[in-house]
Amino acid sequence: MQQQRVALISGANRGLGEAIARQLAKTGWSLSLGMRTPSSAAWHNSETVQVVAYDATDAAAEARWVATALERFGRIDAVVANAGLMIPKTVVAADEADMDALLEVNVKAPRRLAAAAWAALSVSGKGRVIIIASLSGKRVKSASSSLYSVSKFAALGLAHGLRHTGWELGIRATAICPGFVATDMARGLTTRGDAQMTAPADLALLITTLLDLPNEASVAELNINCQLDDSY
Repeated sequence: MQQQRVALISGANRGLGEAIARQLAKTGWSLSLGMRTPSSAAWHNSETVQVVAYDATDAAAEARWVATALERFGRIDAVVANAGLMIPKTVVAADEADMDALLEVNVKAPRRLAAAAWAALSVSGKGRVIIIASLSGKRVKSASSSLYSVSKFAALGLAHGLRHTGWELGIRATAICPGFVATDMARGLTTRGDAQMTAPADLALLITTLLDLPNEASVAELNINCQLDDSY
């Protein structure tokens, strides 16, 4: 059986997901990378890296992915639910399709992924689940981000639900709540330059640290911001 710790990372083809994957690879993790459109970067050509086609809107995708990862590596030690969707609409202007899409990708898919991997995560007694939420899951910053906030409030609740459910199994769940991160999603929402936003690599370092903490140093939420923002 593969002895290196194994992490599943969704949305791993670019941005924050890629940064997390690269950092974990540097620190000795084996990786199963879920991508809607699988890429063929040079660093993927390794015995410790698996690339899997993963569509968060497919309700059967998580179970297939977990089975594929277990077949390759024999274990799952961490799940990083990073794939996300942003629809910049108000809660009034949005239609049902908008709301359904946000909840499907930002809430239901991470829940399915954690549930599919749950038995494997519990084996070591120190499984980890990282939900990439947002500061938009802590407060509503603007009308145009309010619909997105609804989904991220739910994602935050999901992380806490997983933390309670997995506690006795040694599974620790953390909600990562950043403000603007220098990714394509944020670049389309702000006039801030990359240097004025949180770097994906910095978030990846923080997440790597969380995955390495012992069970007795559980972090329920981690709030990170690039600007002065009331309490955050």
